[in-house]
Amino acid sequence: MSRLITQLRTASAFLPGIAVSAVVGLAALFLSSHYGAPAMLFALLLGIAMSFIYDDPKCKIGVDFTARHILRLGVALLGLRIAFGDLTAMGWKTGALLVIAVASTILVGMLLAKAFGLEKRFGLLTGGSVGICGASAAMAISAVLPQSKENDRDTLLTIVGVTSLSTIAMVVYPIVAAYLHLDEAQTSLFLGATIHDVAQVVGAGYSVSEQTGDLATLTKLVRVAFLMPVVMCILLVLRLNFDGTQTAKTPGVPSFLIAFAVLMAINSIVDLPQVITDSATDISRFALVISIAAIGMKSNLGQMLTVGIKPILLLVIETLWIAALVLLCLPYV
Repeated sequence: MSRLITQLRTASAFLPGIAVSAVVGLAALFLSSHYGAPAMLFALLLGIAMSFIYDDPKCKIGVDFTARHILRLGVALLGLRIAFGDLTAMGWKTGALLVIAVASTILVGMLLAKAFGLEKRFGLLTGGSVGICGASAAMAISAVLPQSKENDRDTLLTIVGVTSLSTIAMVVYPIVAAYLHLDEAQTSLFLGATIHDVAQVVGAGYSVSEQTGDLATLTKLVRVAFLMPVVMCILLVLRLNFDGTQTAKTPGVPSFLIAFAVLMAINSIVDLPQVITDSATDISRFALVISIAAIGMKSNLGQMLTVGIKPILLLVIETLWIAALVLLCLPYV
């Protein structure tokens, strides 16, 4: 009985921070539904505005838990959005283009980070988020990178950057596609292969036509499927002493990646009812939103303002790179 009471007291210590993060997340979703801006961006900005809460010892432990563990739950549930059939339905040429786009964007990010005098890890973080699935990829990659005092700052900066650029792309890219006289299939591939966040791909695709929206979303989900192999490659590199630094503990395979793979396999083998996949999508989205709110609360805005223009320029170049690469390759797909 005493053990149960102790466990309940331990669990209750997390509740204030989790509750505050959830309230901020709900406020972000409300603002997003009324003003049409990304919920992720609202959650981050509201979290930063309420960063004083993180100084309260009663909330700190729950905010830390939300930013780390609920984040991983949200990423794991992304597995139910993808099936192996999605990967084969695109055709090998489209698949090859997406692989090249993702891999080259990450490589460009790391090379430019070194050229700009930034850490290669920051280039990896930004390149992965631009190449795969925006804020979700940024949080997943950040979760497996060695923790440091710059880690939260870099993650916040990346989320702000990719979300803002993705919103701009949602408006501009359909105009670019029309100006270049791309057909429906080419427009779908262009939008799905270049816009960072899933929500913005949906918005851009369905602003053109229903068919374009369907194909663009499918293309985007194939990019999301690259999240697990990319993170696994990062873990492999970390085992080989990434950046030449010594780490106290060799990273293992995170449980959320295993869960991601298992859920993706289940979705591929079993014809799950739509209510289950829709519910998992909603839970995943809410978990990611409140996790970003918690990351915002943990942020040091003054530290973010000292990073300068180079990280922003890096994100812009990565965004232009993947867009230009896909446009140049469209005639051959």
